[in-house]
Amino acid sequence: MNIFGVGLPEVAVIGAVALLVFGPKRLPELGRTLGKTLKGFQSASKEFEREINKAMAEPEVSGEASKPVEELPPSD
Repeated sequence: MNIFGVGLPEVAVIGAVALLVFGPKRLPELGRTLGKTLKGFQSASKEFEREINKAMAEPEVSGEASKPVEELPPSD
């Protein structure tokens, strides 16, 4: 098991220290908060990636529409 480059023994030590610091009553609440925060970051990352892919897939504007206004013939 390798989470963010941290192995199982390191995760166990971090969990034990968190249990000692925060206590058994607040630990589940902190875990839920951390999970929701990570989920929010994950969804924001996916949305950002989707927008980048969408922008990359849009065709480049060419032809008359891309010319500056002063070069277009006058419309009557």
